[in-house]
Amino acid sequence: MAHLDLEEQEQIDSLKTWWKMYGNLVTGVVVAASIAVIAWQGWNWYQRNQAVQAAAIYGVLEQAAALRDGQKVKSAAGELAEKFGGTSYAWLGALVAAKQSFDSGDLKTARAQLTWAADNAKDEVKDLARLRLAAVLLDEKAYDEALKQLESPHAAAFDARFLELKGDVLTAQGKLPEARTAYKAALEKSETTTTARGGGAGRELLRQKLDSLGETA
Repeated sequence: MAHLDLEEQEQIDSLKTWWKMYGNLVTGVVVAASIAVIAWQGWNWYQRNQAVQAAAIYGVLEQAAALRDGQKVKSAAGELAEKFGGTSYAWLGALVAAKQSFDSGDLKTARAQLTWAADNAKDEVKDLARLRLAAVLLDEKAYDEALKQLESPHAAAFDARFLELKGDVLTAQGKLPEARTAYKAALEKSETTTTARGGGAGRELLRQKLDSLGETA
């Protein structure tokens, strides 16, 4: 029994020695892990809360757009951009607001809203924002700026649409050979992607644009 007590005492002493050497490290690791878990849970809650609030404001924006309440649309889009700029609701809200502004003839505001979306959105929304911004710039005869937007990197699925609009800008500039090249490339891309506007109707429009330049596809 004494032997057993001695053995247990040796184990206890060894444990004490080990804890003296590594106890602070173990405690630090445990505390850090606990903080990381709490922070992760807090971040997830924050993200969900942000999404819920942004969704509510976006709902207000959509209703205002349906009622053609331009001021309310602009206000909701501004709130989304200011408070929830990292959410998809803010990006989509900017596109909706830009369309409302464009339809009402306020190209300056539409341009500002699309510029914000092009600078802050991601993936397809960024590409759509650049396309629409280039279209507004074309209307404003800001051709070089429009081409700059159209030359930005974008998803391959949007190639046909970017090339078609590039052809439109080049046509407006009187650069007809370059416009033909862009339209032909758009036709080729539209045959291998499903994003061409209107599918077959979109390709037919491209052919008409080529014909109008004095050359058939």
